[in-house]
Amino acid sequence: MPLTKSAKKALKVDRQKKSVNDLTRAKVKSALKGARLAIDNTSTDVKEKIDAAYRELDLAAKKNVIHKNRASRLKSRLAKKLAKSGAETKPENKAIKSEEKAEKVKKPTKAPVKKTTAKKK
Repeated sequence: MPLTKSAKKALKVDRQKKSVNDLTRAKVKSALKGARLAIDNTSTDVKEKIDAAYRELDLAAKKNVIHKNRASRLKSRLAKKLAKSGAETKPENKAIKSEEKAEKVKKPTKAPVKKTTAKKK
């Protein structure tokens, strides 16, 4: 058991982080299982399941719950399994990002103001 006040606080914070991380890992695991089953059964919602798995993997990697290389490896394996099964098209993460960028309209910038130098008398 922790003795100092700071050690007690650290234990409390660690337990809170563990519960959040466990929840994130569970979401990743269930999303991966759903995507794998959808590919195996060649169901109609393969694309949605794979997109959900990609999303959960990216969020877990961003939160440092899993390593970014592990997330990349699992996404790659899903894509290979999808290609091998000959199911529907691959997920299009790039298309989603390009649509988001298209929505953001650049604001016109003001022209730079020229500074005039005062003449010395």
